[in-house]
Amino acid sequence: MAREKFVRTKPHVNIGTIGHVDHGKTTLTAAITMAMSAVGGEQKGKNYADIDSSPEEKARGITINTAHVEYETETRHYAHVDCPGHADYVKNMITGAAQMDGAILVVSGADGPMPQTKEHLLLAKQVGVPHIVVFLNKEDQVDDEELLELVELEVRDTLSSYDFPGDDIPLIAGSALLALEALTANPTIKQGEDKWVDKIIKLMSSVDEYIPTPERDTEKNFLMAVEDVFSITGRGTVATGRVERGMVKIGDVIELVGLAEANREATVTGLEMFQKSLEESVAGDNVGVLLRGVQKDDIERGMVMAKTGSITPHTKFESQVYVLTKEEGGRHTPFFPGYRPQFYVRTTDVTGKIESFISDDGEEASMVMPGDRVKMVVELIQPIAIENGMRFAIREGGRTVGAGVVSTILK
Repeated sequence: MAREKFVRTKPHVNIGTIGHVDHGKTTLTAAITMAMSAVGGEQKGKNYADIDSSPEEKARGITINTAHVEYETETRHYAHVDCPGHADYVKNMITGAAQMDGAILVVSGADGPMPQTKEHLLLAKQVGVPHIVVFLNKEDQVDDEELLELVELEVRDTLSSYDFPGDDIPLIAGSALLALEALTANPTIKQGEDKWVDKIIKLMSSVDEYIPTPERDTEKNFLMAVEDVFSITGRGTVATGRVERGMVKIGDVIELVGLAEANREATVTGLEMFQKSLEESVAGDNVGVLLRGVQKDDIERGMVMAKTGSITPHTKFESQVYVLTKEEGGRHTPFFPGYRPQFYVRTTDVTGKIESFISDDGEEASMVMPGDRVKMVVELIQPIAIENGMRFAIREGGRTVGAGVVSTILK
């Protein structure tokens, strides 16, 4: 059977469900796919078992369980990620295995915000999930209307305490389970036929309205990490790599950033992909860029080529890091401030020193154990192009021992 062609007619948005264990994330995910299938009929709905038995994925050397489902609303196409276990969320958010343009925070109306609710919000803030919509689940289990209002206030306060606009965020109460039961009994149910299904439809229209369509990668400032460099006699220097974002055209002046005392400028005189010449190259392309104004020795793997002035080299930053367990191939023993591993960023390893560890409550921690998630301050021995939200791996002796994301640049 031929594969279906992906027809891109609607804008695409990546979202995910976050929240405390057993508050109903996977049930809600199943209810959304079935409700959108009933209303629009484009994608087939998925049941709970399909989503919960998700395959393992590898991102930056770490195994993560994530389920990806897709569905459509009237105006958009969504890719939705749901993780079965709490550790999978932590790893997913830090490695950026599944980037999120927004998230649906699921909170049980019977329990209110719990420790993982807060941990996921902290992570969402630090790894740059920009927008959140709340689903107050298990509404059918709360008899007292006032109790539900108190939980709503508590959720809004919690959101505000992590610098999300708690007062403005859409919050929809409902029951994912009762909606799912109604949809399972009647997969072609229409809006207005079941109050619980209607609440799922209402949730998705809030997501449509509140979570903005992300800027496409091609609209962002050009950036490409250099993977290899060689010179072609009589023509100049060629740097190869994958365009991470933006686009580059022949004649553009770009800047080489990182691993050097100062940034250097060069002019793009040619672009090649699969032995063919291009006029311009866009995000996702693996391309060879012919440059004028620099020698082969001026460029090395690990530098980035970027739109002039758009990114700067740094050496010191705060980051959220997940440290692999020994079962995941990580260390067997803890490490301490002063530890000097390699930080693998984009295409290269740079040695750095871990200056300090900070726990979620702001206290300094004296050591980090395999399996921990911690905020750490890192200083690299060479400046490289760094920005908030940038992912990296921590390696020692060629194996990955941790994964991190930059949360604040210090110098």
